[in-house]
Amino acid sequence: MPGRGIQAPLELLPSEVTCAKDTRDLVIECCVEFIHLISSEANEICEQESKKTIAPEHIIGALKSEVEDVLKDHKQQQKDRERKADKIKDSGLTPEELQAKQEELFALSRAKFAQPQQQP
Repeated sequence: MPGRGIQAPLELLPSEVTCAKDTRDLVIECCVEFIHLISSEANEICEQESKKTIAPEHIIGALKSEVEDVLKDHKQQQKDRERKADKIKDSGLTPEELQAKQEELFALSRAKFAQPQQQP
């Protein structure tokens, strides 16, 4: 917004909200990484257009590209979840049978990792 200085992300929180130092550092690190990501993407767009200066439309293009990538990933994750749900539904097992099978697999896994590892 014109006339507003750049504020640290946590300065925008209501005064009654407090954050641990680790939380603040993580938010700042994420913001810096996001800026690097968008800057790199905008620079690539700028170079593709044979421009030497990153313009606002390059930033907008980078943001749009990132949002479209996230949307694509989200839709794929939804499809994967639906396939998994269908696989469970199509298994022919009752919820109780599925629970028993899961507990059996967990027990086998715990037993496997409880055994001492043999040296080659």
